[in-house]
Amino acid sequence: MAQDDRLKGSIPPLVTPIREGEIDYDAYAGLVEFQIAEGSHGILVNGTTSEPSTLTVDERNRLVDVAMEAAGGRIPVVVASGSQSLAESEQLTGHAVKSGASALLIVTPYYIRPPQRGLVEYYLSLSRSHDTPWMIYHIPGRTAVSMTLESMKELREKSPNFVGMKHAVNDLGFVTECFSALGNDFKVFVGLEELSFPMMTIGACGLMNAVGNLRPGILADMCQAVWDSDLPTGRELHQRLLEINKAVFFDTNPIPMKYMMKRLGIMPSNEHRLPMSPATPELEQRLDGVLRRAGLLQEDNSA
Repeated sequence: MAQDDRLKGSIPPLVTPIREGEIDYDAYAGLVEFQIAEGSHGILVNGTTSEPSTLTVDERNRLVDVAMEAAGGRIPVVVASGSQSLAESEQLTGHAVKSGASALLIVTPYYIRPPQRGLVEYYLSLSRSHDTPWMIYHIPGRTAVSMTLESMKELREKSPNFVGMKHAVNDLGFVTECFSALGNDFKVFVGLEELSFPMMTIGACGLMNAVGNLRPGILADMCQAVWDSDLPTGRELHQRLLEINKAVFFDTNPIPMKYMMKRLGIMPSNEHRLPMSPATPELEQRLDGVLRRAGLLQEDNSA
C-alpha cells in the first residue's frame, strides 16, 4: 500500500460550530475554507476539539460529508472515527472510508481501560475491512489507557495500513523509541501544543493541534521551517505561539478556543452542548488579554 505523501504538516482538528443547539454546517464548511486559505496542509474531522462525545453518530458522519465536499480534494481530510464502543467505531470508520477520507485517526477506547491484547484486537478488527491508512490517537490523559510499544509493533506487523499515531503525551522519549522500533517512515503527529517544535525536530511529520483553529498560518510556516532545516525560524514561530498555546488549556478544550474564534470573527458563535459550557466572563477577559498581547485584538474592540 502506497502511503499518501501529503499526510504530513499542520492538520488542525476543527471545532464544531453550534447554534441554538444544532450544528451549523454552513459555518463548518467556512472553517474548512479558512484552513485552506491560511495554508494548512490538511484538516482533521471529529477530533477531540470537535467535542465528538456530544455528537451523534449521524452528526459526526455528516460533518465528514461536509468537510469532504468543502475541501474538494484540495487538501487531505483525516477523519477521527473512534468511539468507546466497537460498534460505533465500525459505523464511523465505515462511513469515513466510503467518503474517501485520506486517513483515519482512531482513539484508544476510553473509560473502560481495556488490556493491551484487547486494544490490539480492537484495532485489527477495525482495519481488516479497508485499506485506508489509519493511525492511533494516543491520548491517555483523556482515555485512561496507553498503547505500549510492543502493542504497536504487533499492529505494524499485522496491519499493513497502520501508518502512525497522534501523540498527545508529554513524552519525547517514547516518540524516539517508536521510530527506532517501527521505522523512520512511521508518521507521528504532535498532539500537544507545547511540544510542536521539539517533537518535529526529532522526526514528527506534523501537527494536529487545537490552536490551529486560531493561528493556522503560523503552524504551517513552522512545519515548513523544520522541513527546510531552518531551526531558528521554527523556534521563533514556536515562541510566538507560547501564550496562545497555554491559553488553549485555561479551561477544557475547546472552550477557550471557541471563544477566541468568535472574538476574532472566525465563526459566529461559541456555543457548546452540555456538559460543556461557554467561557465564563472572567475567562473571556483573560483570553481578551492574550489576544491583545498577540496583536490580534485592538484595545478599542475590547468592549
